[in-house]
Amino acid sequence: MIRWLYERHLSRQLDDRPDSICVLLSDRDLAAAPGKVRECVEWCREAGVGAVIFHISTADPDGLAPHLPELRRIAEVAHLTLHCGERTESAGTGMEVTVAIGKSGREEIAGCIRRMAEDGVDPALVDEHTFEQYLTFPYAPDLVIKTGGDHLTDFLIWQSVYSELFFSDVNWPLFRRLDLLRALRDYQSRARRFGR
Repeated sequence: MIRWLYERHLSRQLDDRPDSICVLLSDRDLAAAPGKVRECVEWCREAGVGAVIFHISTADPDGLAPHLPELRRIAEVAHLTLHCGERTESAGTGMEVTVAIGKSGREEIAGCIRRMAEDGVDPALVDEHTFEQYLTFPYAPDLVIKTGGDHLTDFLIWQSVYSELFFSDVNWPLFRRLDLLRALRDYQSRARRFGR
């Protein structure tokens, strides 16, 4: 009861919500609580977040295949785009949710450069706008949330350069709506400078 009241209190304090957030997880996080991703999507939707990106860090995307059915359930409550290995699938309607399994920011940047070279883009004409047109993940999250004790990954390394970072000491299986609301409250208390 007290936690519910505190969650309600936090929700009422939120005036400046991020348009999009990115949640960084490990393959161990997903294996320990695969249903938590869908639950977190519902919390984000209730809080008024526009889009959510989940990155699951793993060296073996195929090893997470047993958890894909649970991730696909996100399409019941949102528009899901699921990237796993070389496969991409999309389903559902509503809030935009992207799940990227085993994707690397360094590989994405190298892929951008290769595609620009294949398209014959003049190097003298390459600027930030040109580069961003070749990104696989054209997202610029306002807030990046990292749960537990693992380190950050290089996912969205270009796109998240001006993102606010929030490190939660709560491990993913124990992450609650309350913890998400605390991250959103922390976000709205920051003065964003976008590199200036």
